Amino acid sequence: MTAIKETNFSFPKQTNFYKGKVRDVYTIDNSFMAMVVTDRISAFDVVLPEAIPFKGQVLNQIAAKFLAATKDIVPNWVIDTPDEMVTIGRICEPFKVEMVIRGYLAGHAWREYSAGRRSVCGVSLPEGLKENDKLPQPIITPTTKASVGHDEDISKEDILAKGIVSVADYTHLENYTHALYQRGVEMAAERGLILVDTKYEFGKVAEDIYLIDEIHTPDSSRYFYADGYEKRQDAGEPQKQLSKEFVRKWLIENGFQGKDGQVVPLMTPEIVSSISERYIELYEQITGDTFVKNDANDVVRRIEQNVTAALGQLLA
Repeated sequence: MTAIKETNFSFPKQTNFYKGKVRDVYTIDNSFMAMVVTDRISAFDVVLPEAIPFKGQVLNQIAAKFLAATKDIVPNWVIDTPDEMVTIGRICEPFKVEMVIRGYLAGHAWREYSAGRRSVCGVSLPEGLKENDKLPQPIITPTTKASVGHDEDISKEDILAKGIVSVADYTHLENYTHALYQRGVEMAAERGLILVDTKYEFGKVAEDIYLIDEIHTPDSSRYFYADGYEKRQDAGEPQKQLSKEFVRKWLIENGFQGKDGQVVPLMTPEIVSSISERYIELYEQITGDTFVKNDANDVVRRIEQNVTAALGQLLA
């Protein structure tokens, strides 16, 4: 298996290039972006040394499906998906916060709770909860959007007090976040899954708000299998899940949480293969479609041809 770790294209009317943690972003004519979702993987805001075969294809195809399925709730940035690993869309000015919404006490929120904290991002949590318990109602726990380093928890009150987002815009972001999560929960339930938590990013073009980036993928979301959820909770057993959390847990068990001085554990071919298989499993479970693997030997040339053709039509 061959993974696409980085790209180096030169597209028509390309005016800028940005390498993110996972995505290679090409600015076109200062108006559009061609976003290549590589097979890089990050955890604890650190890009891991090994790329995961087919991960980019999984993320891009799942995001395309959910963006199309939610555009009646909020318009999104997508114009075209000319390739399994590429999305072309409009450039938006991003809000400097990520809207994280949680329906269950898992992941970062659980780690905070288990350390004795009963408030996450200014949102109070009741006593007596166990890991992976369903919360009384979904809560929004925003983070700052860091261009470098770690995103940081922040409260709604601080966001507004610091003027990071206006009161009017934040009200829209909250409403969109709840509506998008509800749609994601419903679509997951149809496939026998629970959408545990997820994050949304938004941007503006003039005064219009758009949903940007990917949504409801295993990188941005956590899923449990619905079958047996309550039985596992009652027995105090771990939930069967499909998300990147299993990667984080493997890293934690091997002494890595992205802190200074820590070293990423060796990612053996077996570990890389198992992560790839988990991403494909999620794709098939959440979409109901059989995953068709890209021809890895021809991916780079195919991406260049498909994107160049799409841009030719867009810029004509």
